[in-house]
Amino acid sequence: AAARPVAGEERAVQRRAPRPEEPARPTRAQVKAETAEVLSTGVQQLVVTPDENEMRIDRFLEARFPQLSFSHIQRIVRKGELRVDGKRADSKDRLSEGQTVRIPPLKLEQQAERPRSAKADADTIGFLRSITLYEDDDVMVLNKPAGLAVQGGSGTTKHVDKMLEALTGKDGQKPRLVHRLDKDTAGCLVIAKSRFAAATLAKTFRSRAARKVYWALVAGVPRVRQGRISTYLAREEAYDGDQRMAVAQHGEDGAMHAVTYYAVVETAAQKLAWLSLKPVTGRTHQLRAHTTHIGHPIVGDPKYFNILNWELPGGIQNKLHLLARRIVLPHPRGKGTIDVSAPLPPHMRQSWNLLGFDDAPYDPIVEAPDE
Repeated sequence: AAARPVAGEERAVQRRAPRPEEPARPTRAQVKAETAEVLSTGVQQLVVTPDENEMRIDRFLEARFPQLSFSHIQRIVRKGELRVDGKRADSKDRLSEGQTVRIPPLKLEQQAERPRSAKADADTIGFLRSITLYEDDDVMVLNKPAGLAVQGGSGTTKHVDKMLEALTGKDGQKPRLVHRLDKDTAGCLVIAKSRFAAATLAKTFRSRAARKVYWALVAGVPRVRQGRISTYLAREEAYDGDQRMAVAQHGEDGAMHAVTYYAVVETAAQKLAWLSLKPVTGRTHQLRAHTTHIGHPIVGDPKYFNILNWELPGGIQNKLHLLARRIVLPHPRGKGTIDVSAPLPPHMRQSWNLLGFDDAPYDPIVEAPDE
């Protein structure tokens, strides 16, 4: 009879046994195929997983149901059809592990997905690479051009969020937005390349640990060269049906506190001023509303410029003169600090040259407090 191996030999054999392979993560296409049937099954109760902890509700829906458009997601939330632990929620609310999300019936026409164009993806990737200011395994910082939307909406088909699909990895993970810039604002836009980075960076922005500096060209020259603007802002319906942010009183419906520091860098007579701005809070249109509030709206702002009979100086384009100049934030994996600056966009470069502004001076806003 063959001799039985001793205990030590048996353990050695066991250690050499191959480990079972971990199942591969489903690709985005597989997720779409799997959810195609789910979307027609009626009300669903979904439990937030550990990986989805601290995820925004709209991002949660995008990840779970890739077929849903941005506008469809917003409509579901706005109508109150989506509930979190039985309560109404906003698309910007954060989810916690273990919470239950009620998804209403989603009646969608199932359409065959168009095959992705390799050339179109290559062109998109080339464009994104051309505007990349910083990149590592976890983070990208793009120099978003003025006029390019960050997210889709009614009638908007070309936007950064859509372009990022071209960078989707083999595991189906697409780089994610972690903050926003207005369509007509140029400059630094931070992108997370992994779910871990997205969750960590979201906390960074929410805790105001990210320092942001903006440059703007405004009408007139503030009497106080450096100052702090502190107001409440609330959304209001304008006469033309458009929505704007307006200064409100504490306690008014939807009013949120907003704080901005500003410093005058250079001036052109008493006609124009170059402001460096440091927002402490991150409210919608905060800088545009705040500069208008102090009587110095941003040149080229179609929503907030309110000085009657003000003539645009010759040679200056009637485009929003607002640049997300610099972003400073801790690396999501603790690898030091990310500090990135964006150059002036073409229309602002033209104005700076015309006015004789030197864009390499000491920026006084760096001395402003962080709160």
